[in-house]
Amino acid sequence: MTEKEKMLCGELYDAGDPELMRERLSAEKVVAAYNAGAPSAALEGFLGAIGERSTLRAPFYCDYGYNIFLGDRVFLNFGCVLLDVGRIEIGDGTQIGPMVQIYAADHPRDPTVRAQELENGRPVVIGRNVWIGGGAIILPGVTVGDDAVIGAGSVVTRDVPAGATVMGNPARIKGMQ
Repeated sequence: MTEKEKMLCGELYDAGDPELMRERLSAEKVVAAYNAGAPSAALEGFLGAIGERSTLRAPFYCDYGYNIFLGDRVFLNFGCVLLDVGRIEIGDGTQIGPMVQIYAADHPRDPTVRAQELENGRPVVIGRNVWIGGGAIILPGVTVGDDAVIGAGSVVTRDVPAGATVMGNPARIKGMQ
């Protein structure tokens, strides 16, 4: 199995693999051009999917691009970071504030394994009509249900039920719709 195949399967992989390094360099060039004012059409074919009327305000940052799937009418405000070593799905009508960070990238907890400079990824799924406040961080493996609200500056470490409002570090449920 190649390092890329391991990455896409969520297994430990070597991020220093030449194929992955070439892909990240290529992604950096596309993102840099977009952030410098290239039209949003530059992202079509780069992202895994970008739905109708979706907007990514520059600057925007990601690792690969092809693991990011945006539904229709998704809005990402300035400065968002999506570490997409694993799949990141964002549902229709979701609004994401400035400087939000969504991490599918993860690292081993075992220091011996971590010393081998291996990484892994876990998918992040954000439902439909979700509102994520500025500066929030969504950690690897998290699923956010439809119609949820994530408070500004929150660190989401676990799944968020549909219709829940969460806030804080770590994010806790403060209300339900």
